[in-house]
Amino acid sequence: MYCLSFLPIFLSAQINESDTATFRANLSLTGIWQEGNVQTLIFRAKSDVTYKPWKKWVYKTKNSYVYQAFGRQKADEDILSLNFLYFNPEKNVYPLLLGIVSTNFRRQIDLRYLMGLGATFQVLKKKDNWLKLSISSEYEETDFKQATFNRSRYNVSRTVKTLRSTLWVNGKHPIVKKKIILTHESYFQPSVSQGDNFRWRLEAGLNFPAWKFLDFKISYLHTYESIVIENQQLEDQFLTFGFTVKNY
Repeated sequence: MYCLSFLPIFLSAQINESDTATFRANLSLTGIWQEGNVQTLIFRAKSDVTYKPWKKWVYKTKNSYVYQAFGRQKADEDILSLNFLYFNPEKNVYPLLLGIVSTNFRRQIDLRYLMGLGATFQVLKKKDNWLKLSISSEYEETDFKQATFNRSRYNVSRTVKTLRSTLWVNGKHPIVKKKIILTHESYFQPSVSQGDNFRWRLEAGLNFPAWKFLDFKISYLHTYESIVIENQQLEDQFLTFGFTVKNY
């Protein structure tokens, strides 16, 4: 038997929409292919783009795709697209519109979308050291493949609809004389009318600059959903190692 593996690791950096540049973008690709006693295929792609269509407006889109198969059996195929439109993001407080679309094979989500509006507050505002808090309100609709949930009162329909309020926190902070950079993005997203329907997500990374356009990175991701298909776990955690590649 034989074993072949391929592992390019490029993890995208976090872009600050308050930067004055007209256009910024990055792309990450990760993959593993192993054949032989164990058959494994993992592919991940992530992009982050900000663009100024007009003088005071900034459009930001963050998109990711994940595919995993073990023994030629598909385990994951997920799409996540977060889209934000900001007005006057150079101010200390500025409004935003958002639209989010996602699918999740393992959690049996055919389609989830959110639409809403809110505001961002710049708590710390420096070029390489910043912290932002945002609050928003969204309408959400999630279509599952079946209607058998961990909480039986939701079993009446495969579609779960609700209004949500969201607290977002994200930032970038240099430490150890800029030899280590901490980045983080997180949110807490409860339903306004359903007290047992909420989710949260935390993503944090440590970047070790090696060159202007290249950092070594350790990344940690923790997600939680309170409403899932029956017998599924509520939490997922990921710890990854790689490199940050950027064009700015």
